[in-house]
Amino acid sequence: MGKIAFVFPGQGSQKVGMAKDVYESVPAATEVFRTADEALGFSLSNLIFEGPDTELKQTSNTQPALLTASIALLEAFKEKGIEADYAAGHSLGEYSALVAAGVLSFEDAVQIVRARGQYMEEAIPGGQGAMAAVLGADREALGVLCREVSESGDTVELANMNCPGQIVISGVKEGVAAVSERVKEAGGKRAIAIEVSGPFHSSLMKGAADKLADKLSTTTFSPAKVPVVANVTARPAEDGQFQNLLTTQVYSPVLWEDSVTWLIEQGVDTFIEIGSGNVLTGLIKKTDKTVKLYNVNSLETLEATATDLKNNN
Repeated sequence: MGKIAFVFPGQGSQKVGMAKDVYESVPAATEVFRTADEALGFSLSNLIFEGPDTELKQTSNTQPALLTASIALLEAFKEKGIEADYAAGHSLGEYSALVAAGVLSFEDAVQIVRARGQYMEEAIPGGQGAMAAVLGADREALGVLCREVSESGDTVELANMNCPGQIVISGVKEGVAAVSERVKEAGGKRAIAIEVSGPFHSSLMKGAADKLADKLSTTTFSPAKVPVVANVTARPAEDGQFQNLLTTQVYSPVLWEDSVTWLIEQGVDTFIEIGSGNVLTGLIKKTDKTVKLYNVNSLETLEATATDLKNNN
């Protein structure tokens, strides 16, 4: 059998009620939610399970909520005895990967991402930033187009290299709109606006990164038990690099397609997405149709994944 990578989703995958079934039936998962509530000083569990959705969608709530759901599902899945050779996460999901690899304690991570969300919300006034998914464009040509528009004063940059044919752009509203109208010049088919509260993974987030750097400077990072592929480099982070990489990640592109490709080159043939939704499964499938893909986003999918892997091992 080839190697296994655990991958963890980022913002946009959240939904009210996520991981409630593992919370109710697996003590280790229940403990994760209890720890989150205690670490944050309010009932994050209640917000995750009951909503309202509008409140869950606020970046400062979404980030700790998704991390908590992912780690609760991971703790429940661990009981099946399946281990990863590598870990990776998309944007916010990188924190889940670092917890999975033993680099960060869950308690530290949930407090950091709560603050990260707040810093990102504060970085640029609401309504001024935007993001859009561009379909079918050439990465290099789209980068040139973004630079052209940015030179006119409306910052817009490549933010997420998600999979072949899907690149997310980020910047001020006017810059994103200008590139969105001209995507055909970069071979693109169309651009779809993404509902977000800010221009994430663009240079407009540098202020948030500075605040995050201060917070991370007092954080304990332990040696990784399995390699964690960083968004910024699409390569495993070395011990001692985590603080710098997490700071840079806030205003740098997420090299997701490159990360997946690198993992496959290392012999990974099985990807298990752990957390709410199945966004990453879709992106990985578009990158390579031959790999095996599993979702652990509920008690049912957790059981099915564990059974299938044990039967095929």
